[in-house]
Amino acid sequence: MTPVQDTPAAPDPAFSDPAAREPVGTEPAAAPRPPRPRRGLRAALRWTAAVVVFAAVAGGTAYGLTEQKRSDLPGLATESDGRWDYPVLERPALPKDAPRPFDQRNPAQAHYADPRALVLPAPAGARPDPGLRTDGGWMSTKSFLAQFEADEREDLSTDLNDAGLRHITGRAWTMPDGTRTRIFLLHFGTGAQATAVADDLADGTSPQRYLRGAQSAEYDEYFPEDAHGADVTVYPFDEPSPHGAAHVRQAYLVAGDMVGLVIQARKGTAPAVPFQQTVALQSELLG
Repeated sequence: MTPVQDTPAAPDPAFSDPAAREPVGTEPAAAPRPPRPRRGLRAALRWTAAVVVFAAVAGGTAYGLTEQKRSDLPGLATESDGRWDYPVLERPALPKDAPRPFDQRNPAQAHYADPRALVLPAPAGARPDPGLRTDGGWMSTKSFLAQFEADEREDLSTDLNDAGLRHITGRAWTMPDGTRTRIFLLHFGTGAQATAVADDLADGTSPQRYLRGAQSAEYDEYFPEDAHGADVTVYPFDEPSPHGAAHVRQAYLVAGDMVGLVIQARKGTAPAVPFQQTVALQSELLG
C-alpha cells in the first residue's frame, strides 16, 4: 500500500497570539509517593539519520520523508515487528525567508511553522480519543496538566506561566489493540525557556513530575540511540513491573523553543516498537 501523503496546515498568523489558559481546579491530594530522585546529567541522544532523510521540496520551504524500503523506514509498518502504518510525513512550509529552528541564523531556535502542523498524524487504524479534545488544534493548559498527578499540577502550572508558555497543541488516539497514545507540544518564546521547562519535567535518569497512573518510571535503556531527529534531545522512560492498571511509557522531547511529551499506555503491556517509532517520527517533525 502506498503511504498517504500528509498535507500540512498552512502557516496561520493567528498562531502567534498567546493561547488561553484555564485555571487548575483543586483536587484531593494523592497518596504519598516516594521522594523525587535528584536530577542527573542530561543524556543527550543523537540520531545519525541512517534510515530516514529529509529531501527539500516546494522551493526549499517544505521537507518530506523520502520513501525507501518499507522495512527500512520507522514510519512504515512491517508484518513482523509491530510498527504502525503512519502516513508519509512532510514538514510544514515556513514563511518566506524564515529559518528552521536549528539554523545558525536562528539563535532563539524558534519554530516559525504553525505548531499544529508539527504534531504527528495518527497511524492507519487509529480512532480519535474523545477524552482529549482540542479547539481548532489548540489544547488548554488544563488538559495538559490533567495528565499529571493532582499534587503536581499547581506548581507545574506556575512554572509554565513563568517560562512564558505560548501555546499547547496535541493529538490523541487509540489503536485496535487498546494502546492509547497522547502527544503534546508546548511552545515557548525561546529555546532557553523550553530547556528550563524540560529540566523541570525530566532529567537523564527519571521524570521529575509524575504522570497520572504512572507513579514509577525509570530511564528506558532499550530505547534505540538513533531513534530521534538530529538536534532533538529525547528522554525516554518506562514503567517498571509491576505495572498499575495500565503499562505506561513516556518520552520528553526538547527541540529548540518546543517541548514535547509522548505517552503510550495499554492494559497489560504497552509494546516497545510503536512507542519508539512514534517518538522517532515526532522528533523528526520538530528537527
